[in-house]
Amino acid sequence: MKYGFLALLGVVSVSQASIDLKANEQPLPVAVDQAAIARIPQGYKFVEPGTLTVAISALNSPPLAMLASDNRTRIGSDPDIARLLAGSLGLKLKLVPTAWEDWPLGISSGRYDVALVNIAVTEQRKEKFDFATYRVDSLAFSVKSTRDVQTIKTAEDLAGKKVIVGSGTNQERILLGWNEENKQAGREPALPVYLTDDASGNLYIQSGRADVFFGPQSVSAYKAALTGKTRVVGLGPKKAYVATTTKKGNELVYALQAALDGAIQRGEYQQVLARWGEQGEGVAQSEVNPPGITY
Repeated sequence: MKYGFLALLGVVSVSQASIDLKANEQPLPVAVDQAAIARIPQGYKFVEPGTLTVAISALNSPPLAMLASDNRTRIGSDPDIARLLAGSLGLKLKLVPTAWEDWPLGISSGRYDVALVNIAVTEQRKEKFDFATYRVDSLAFSVKSTRDVQTIKTAEDLAGKKVIVGSGTNQERILLGWNEENKQAGREPALPVYLTDDASGNLYIQSGRADVFFGPQSVSAYKAALTGKTRVVGLGPKKAYVATTTKKGNELVYALQAALDGAIQRGEYQQVLARWGEQGEGVAQSEVNPPGITY
């Protein structure tokens, strides 16, 4: 299967000096948005009355999600977006750390009202879930800073390399598609390396047990700027929208869209992205169920 390399935006650089983790532990103020509250569907039953229960990543994946200095409080751009949603809707917020593999069942079974786990919109996911966009998502390839790899753009660039990807992610599907392309061309396919935590990924890259990390661009850029031990050497061939994810047909998505649009108009949304170095991934307005990635 072939994927043309799109002319994507340049990699967003994240300056260490621009992110004050201690300051970012303080929640940003959020205005109650009556217009958004009016969009909460009549008869909708929240998991806990008066509370928005939101699944977020259990992994340490800065700037998307991480633990604060108390080693207990969840901070990051996804928790901040969750606070925007709950505050706008006049609700308390309950964050539930969740493994990537668990969010689909959690939403379908009603354990969470919303999932914010850096979930990209795909046509397949739209069959079971509703989406309200809040970020533009790029994927990135990063390597150990001392490696001689300068750029990764095509399937051939990954031939024979050990590549860290998350199971069930868009990047895994892209990698497996590129592996088919390499096989058809008589090249050695890449070897997917499945890891579930950031610390192991760092260890594998630095020790040479893996050659490439293929994951969210914001995570890769943040890590490269923070430690200098890795470099971003290319962007993936697919670009998508990251969105709030809710159960199909319960219509909560329209209240979330209104909450996001209100936060955009008030500038609260822009403050969230700015303090996590994600300004280049912002949306001008939230969109419900936009065209998703296809393969």
